[in-house]
Amino acid sequence: MGLVPDRDTEGHTHRDVNGGWLRPAVFGAMDGLVSNFALIAGMDGGTSPGSKVVVLAGLAGLVAGAFSMAAGEYTSVASQRELARAEIEVERREIRNHPTYEERELAETYEAKGLDPALAGEVAHQFHANPDQALEEHVREELGINPNDLPNPVVAAASSFICFAVGAFLPLLPYLLGAGDVIPAMIVSLLALFGCGALVSRVTTRSWWYSGLRQLLLGGAAAAVTYAIGSLAGTTLG
Repeated sequence: MGLVPDRDTEGHTHRDVNGGWLRPAVFGAMDGLVSNFALIAGMDGGTSPGSKVVVLAGLAGLVAGAFSMAAGEYTSVASQRELARAEIEVERREIRNHPTYEERELAETYEAKGLDPALAGEVAHQFHANPDQALEEHVREELGINPNDLPNPVVAAASSFICFAVGAFLPLLPYLLGAGDVIPAMIVSLLALFGCGALVSRVTTRSWWYSGLRQLLLGGAAAAVTYAIGSLAGTTLG
């Protein structure tokens, strides 16, 4: 009697863990929310109630931060992509100039994973029958990357820019709606921090409440310290 496939696991799929959008999107949203919340809190602590300087600082922080994040993310991912391509070309030359050695190297990799030497050699030989497949397999095994799925710097930069701007806009919103102190911005920001942390838990193994609470505490602490420094500086400079 054959084994009955498990309907809950048969044909399962995995989420994209190598794409170039998730990390900059999450980092951008969190950074925009925390940095602009802290900036606004600091300015609020150091200026008179209802000062328009707070709004101006928040808008400047949003625009400058979004462009800075996008530029930094683009440069970082583009450099990573260029390095990966350079190493792929090194491997391509090695396969072309030393095919026998590279085939044996691939076979030894399979042997180290537990394959029988004869089977490992046969698998490596079949891969090397096609230079493109051989290159892809060597790159996967030696560099740990998929040469056909390298991170896209444009996607990373756009994700970072948009998510930072959205995150940075939230603590500014109460002021644009007429708030005269930091309390409404604090409530909105802390709720958003918890919500962002809880949302991130959907792509991790952490529970939603742990991720949400962790982000709330970290962002709240940053804003509290900045508010205290702003209050002290405002008193001293005033």
